Amino acid sequence: MDTVSRNKLKQRGLKRLIHSFKYALDGLKYAFKYEQNMLVHILATVVVICFGLMLKISLAEWLIIILAIGLVIATELINTSVEAIVDLTCPEINPLAKVAKDTAAAAVLVFAITAIFVGIIIFVPKIVVLL
Repeated sequence: MDTVSRNKLKQRGLKRLIHSFKYALDGLKYAFKYEQNMLVHILATVVVICFGLMLKISLAEWLIIILAIGLVIATELINTSVEAIVDLTCPEINPLAKVAKDTAAAAVLVFAITAIFVGIIIFVPKIVVLL
């Protein structure tokens, strides 16, 4: 794509801004509809929010929890896009395609495990006090 046509595509304006939000929401809808792990992340989010409300976590703890949730979901969305790009560019089985998909999935796993540790650090002391 030449520079002129790219610059024309990147023109600013309210209509383009509105469309960019629509496209982002389309991406979320796709992930919620077709990505099984996104359902797991959403269910975990609901459980964590319920625990946070029941245990009355602090503002700082809420901020950390929200950040952890956002990172896990955002990483899952990036993983979904990596998988789609790999499938588009390399429909046949290829060892490098596997590496790309597996490492993107590993990034989600790392953030999810990190979020679990965040939850343990925040929630376990409050649960122990209740017992």
